[in-house]
Amino acid sequence: MLFHYSAVLLLAWLTTGAFRYYAIKRNRLDIPNHRSSHSVPTPRGGGWGIVVAFYAGLLWLYVAGVLDDRRFAALSLPVLVVAVGHADDVASLAMRWRFAVHVLTAVLIVAVLSHLPPLWLGHPFNLVFGRFSIDLGWLGYPLAVLALVWCINLFNFMDGIDGIAASQALFVSGSLAAYSYYLDSPLFTVAVFLAAATMGFLIWNWPPARIFMGDVGSGFLGLLLGVLMVLAAEQAMILLYCGLILFGVFIVDASYTLLMRVATKQQWYQAHCCHAYQRAAKRFGHRAVLLAVWAIDVFWLLPLSLLVFKQPDYACYGLIVAYVPLIVLAWFFQAGVAEPAAS
Repeated sequence: MLFHYSAVLLLAWLTTGAFRYYAIKRNRLDIPNHRSSHSVPTPRGGGWGIVVAFYAGLLWLYVAGVLDDRRFAALSLPVLVVAVGHADDVASLAMRWRFAVHVLTAVLIVAVLSHLPPLWLGHPFNLVFGRFSIDLGWLGYPLAVLALVWCINLFNFMDGIDGIAASQALFVSGSLAAYSYYLDSPLFTVAVFLAAATMGFLIWNWPPARIFMGDVGSGFLGLLLGVLMVLAAEQAMILLYCGLILFGVFIVDASYTLLMRVATKQQWYQAHCCHAYQRAAKRFGHRAVLLAVWAIDVFWLLPLSLLVFKQPDYACYGLIVAYVPLIVLAWFFQAGVAEPAAS
């Protein structure tokens, strides 16, 4: 396993470097503008390094018989988001076309999965419904599609400073790998390969970033992690809550910012730079914010996720406890509040 992990990491590192060289030669650079968090032109499209390395590992798992057809298909369909992300990186696509592909891909994934795991309730909802889990039935399918589309856009929104999206993907996939190993699940190797591919890219993307992942990488990572969370919940329902806690920094910042922009009647669908992490980066710099995110992940969210995993009855309480300080941070940095008009 160590050899395969190292091979995926090395392939991601080499492929990202190759795409960086190609992007510089073809002048495919992300040029700073008034919304940017970076100040120098930087190659983009490095997410291909993650994609190529991960699918090399996934194909090996499928050929080796570790993955069945259903899981392999569900984990392979995010290539559609990769394709539209690449097209958007090369020649900006209209938002409606990107959204259409995102929804179509999510629908296909849910169709391939064919059945969704029951939803764990925990205290106090188990007292209301008289059971510890509930089968959402047909309602689960549109909710799953909506959740997967949100995962895609979650990473697109939050991929705004050096290393943050890759770090979050590494943290979540690494944590899911640990839970899967404990449960003796075949998803362990899948999550490990994703962590390895992301780490190979992160070497290039750590502040100051030498290449950005672009939409080709951010949308792919968001969707793939969403699929992994659904598959993990099939092994143990509580892992859905664990995943939501691990994703806390991204979920809270993106959701709080979007709700604030809608509530204050801004053009919420337009690009902006008023997420909490972007406001923090302007004050303290990319590296400081990235290290702070890692600290929150490792010393706050991971222990709470582990506590919920060991005490599933208190899953809802654990989720609330995890999110409240993050909401306070979003409020403190005025996430979603419009920038004052230039005089």
